[in-house]
Amino acid sequence: MFLLGTQRVNKRGHLEVGGCDAVDLVAEFGTPLYVVDEATVRTNCRAYRAAFEERYPNVRVEYAAKAFLCVAMAQLIQEEGLHLDVASAGELHTALRAGFPAAELVLHGNNKSLEELRLAIEVGVGRIVVDSFHELALLDQVAPLQRRPQDVLLRVAPGVDPHTHRRIRTGQADTKFGLNIQSGAALDAVKQIIGTPSLIFTGLHCHIGSNLMDATAHRAAIEAVLDLAAQVRDETGLTVEELNIGGGLGIRYTPDDAPPSLDDFATSIVDSLNDGLAARHLPQPLLLLEPGRSIIGEAGTTLYTVGSLKDVLLPEPEGVRHFVAIDGGMSDNPRPQLYDAVYSALIANKAASPATFTARIAGKHCETDTLIEQTRIQSPEPGDILAVQSTGAYNYSMASNYNRLPRPAVVFVRDGGARLVVRRETLDDLVSHDLPLHGN
Repeated sequence: MFLLGTQRVNKRGHLEVGGCDAVDLVAEFGTPLYVVDEATVRTNCRAYRAAFEERYPNVRVEYAAKAFLCVAMAQLIQEEGLHLDVASAGELHTALRAGFPAAELVLHGNNKSLEELRLAIEVGVGRIVVDSFHELALLDQVAPLQRRPQDVLLRVAPGVDPHTHRRIRTGQADTKFGLNIQSGAALDAVKQIIGTPSLIFTGLHCHIGSNLMDATAHRAAIEAVLDLAAQVRDETGLTVEELNIGGGLGIRYTPDDAPPSLDDFATSIVDSLNDGLAARHLPQPLLLLEPGRSIIGEAGTTLYTVGSLKDVLLPEPEGVRHFVAIDGGMSDNPRPQLYDAVYSALIANKAASPATFTARIAGKHCETDTLIEQTRIQSPEPGDILAVQSTGAYNYSMASNYNRLPRPAVVFVRDGGARLVVRRETLDDLVSHDLPLHGN
């Protein structure tokens, strides 16, 4: 059986997460329900810090808020000693509402608005990652308004193909993110930052893609960025003091997935960095990492209630397709439609039984809306609780109100206790921003 984190099958034969019976969670909070294993999140935060600090003490881990963010998550990240990177005014506002120190925030985004940049400057974010020449012009309008120059990193495109799904590749030459190294645009941008009195150039940033199962692409990106760092030194006399290599480490969505351990990943990254620095006679920079999925992904489980069961006779030799419909789907998890994502599942209230039933898990939306193309689960019945594994990253973040479904609640579970951290939307919430055609 594919169990993650603190999950286990309890004496009732039910799936248990963080000491909480999934059936009891559904009885209290309803479905669909995002369940976050708090102990696993904290363990992952500490494991990242330990793996890299042991090998490269001059390091800082920054959680990528885009993977999953709410006020409680921001507070947890702060308690674990990580910094936080945000990619919009909304993520920035959430972090501030959580009491996260602005100086420990990093603002990302390929098309930051003037208003977002002004807000970041006003609250005093620690770093802004510059993504374009247009953004430099906008920053020059608002950065002079503060008492000291704004620290910035430049995001660069290292021209590396990470061999992941085409919609989550971000470091190749043909990308909307950052300035191209090979064309010379990145070096030109560094020089422009240096020549802007309201900005301080602190270093370089790259992110090559998501859900990567080894460090090969990271190592290639480090080589490309260090070549640029050497150019910066040679042509400007400045040292790249900070080097951010992004995130992107994959997780286990199915038993067949095999991402590297954090220790192996850290060893590969640090060895490549140290070798590259030595070859170019560069001093050690502050190494920055931005894990998101690998912090929160496996800590998330989504619980659904099984509804209709439908058998469809297929042409020989395919036999029969067994459709199992649930009370959610692409509005709470669009990743199968966007990225062909594959998940594992089990019937939470029958977890002790053998998984002998081959099913296609279907959502309830007015689309094909297949959550899982094919999976082996326990024999299902209407009213059963389906648990889908590894849904911590990008599920809540990408949730929508398609077909006007309210977005699910989020609960953190730990040591047998469950804490509601995001309430379920109501039907009234869905129309709270609507205005009538006539009148007020």
